[in-house]
Amino acid sequence: MMTALVIIVVAGLFASEPSFECDFSVVSTGDVAWLITATIFVLMMTPGLSFFYGGMVGAKNVISTMLQSFIAMGLISVLWVAFGFSLCFGDDIGGIIGDPTRFLMFHDVGADVYTTPTGKILGGATIPLALYALFQMKFAIITPSLITGSFAERVRFSAYLVFMVWFFVLIYCPLAHMTWHPDGLFMKWGVVDFAGGIVVHASSGVAALAGAIFLGRRASFSRHSEPANIPFVLLGAALLWLGWFGFNAGSSLRADGLAIKAFLNTNTASATAMMTWIFFDCLRGRKPSAMGAAVGCVVGLVAITPSAGYVTVGQSIFISFVITIICNIAVHWRSHTRIDDALDVFPTHGTGGIFGTVLTGIFIQEGLIAGTWEGFCVFLFHLLAVVMVVLYSFGMSYLGYWLIDKAIPMRVSMMSERIGLDFSQHDEHYGFAHIGEREIAEYEEYIREKEKK
Repeated sequence: MMTALVIIVVAGLFASEPSFECDFSVVSTGDVAWLITATIFVLMMTPGLSFFYGGMVGAKNVISTMLQSFIAMGLISVLWVAFGFSLCFGDDIGGIIGDPTRFLMFHDVGADVYTTPTGKILGGATIPLALYALFQMKFAIITPSLITGSFAERVRFSAYLVFMVWFFVLIYCPLAHMTWHPDGLFMKWGVVDFAGGIVVHASSGVAALAGAIFLGRRASFSRHSEPANIPFVLLGAALLWLGWFGFNAGSSLRADGLAIKAFLNTNTASATAMMTWIFFDCLRGRKPSAMGAAVGCVVGLVAITPSAGYVTVGQSIFISFVITIICNIAVHWRSHTRIDDALDVFPTHGTGGIFGTVLTGIFIQEGLIAGTWEGFCVFLFHLLAVVMVVLYSFGMSYLGYWLIDKAIPMRVSMMSERIGLDFSQHDEHYGFAHIGEREIAEYEEYIREKEKK
């Protein structure tokens, strides 16, 4: 990994800088100001996710869990500038991937509006290409971060970093190109994903499921694990809710009525889902909980993401209500299986992204409701896209776990898991008070014996 970073650093010395002088006869200052704001909001979601996940795990794994999300802001940002943006949005190759050399080291990514060789505008018609690239970068950052909740408390940090690169290059970039590039395969089919229902949530949720299956259950799986810090969970959910306004409303790429519509639908869906989760828990004999409220509002945000700019506010209420119940049932079902998806990433993000896309295929156009063949075909293309994303993400993710495990064991040792990843992987001590002196002595003896070998 260090060698790759050095190569990128050296390549950066020879990269040419494009012009950042805006042509204000084309570029809109209002749209630029809004998208800069939205981009900041989307980046805020990743530390928000750190708090959301970090508060849910045991006290010995808070720092490691939070770092797994936080580190993506560094790793993916560098990869994005080096070649990631080019893979996602470079000139189309077969509708599947972008030309990896087109925007290499952000070549030609400046203040100009970019038109593809087929005559279509990439990104917004009134914003610089560099700003669009920065906005899209934040989506690329949070997507692999979402996966980490499934294998929390047992994944080796170095192996996770390698998997993040694998997922980004071989799964995220092709899906982003097919869905959001003007010449992408899904785009040509008429499949719409306003802000990442399949690109972000379905892909990461399915990859999380593959990870939970591959790594197996935690040693503590059969015992009840207390969340380390529920206020962290509430703080993380609040940051995610706030950042999601940039995530969805920013995807309009303009300061216009579409952004306002997406903003309204996003807030309404999250609020509806929070109350639905709480009331549904009460109907099933559970007490209303802060954890349930936090998870519910995030599920609503996931559910409305693919359709935020296309549906009415009434439809956003319906979509979030239905999908929240489905996700609640999925979480309950998962808890009765042997699959140790530690923080229920697939039942919430994966399931929400999949069903959100399916409902988007129904509500985006009136043809299906009216019973026309054209409308039915659009719906079928959405179903086909979902199936392709699920199969591809699961297969490629599982292959990635398997290959990486051959070089770097994906799972920590049982002793490291027992002592907690904060101490064993990072030598830090958020949960130090929860580790007994005997456990520390055993771990230090284990390390000494390992070094002798």
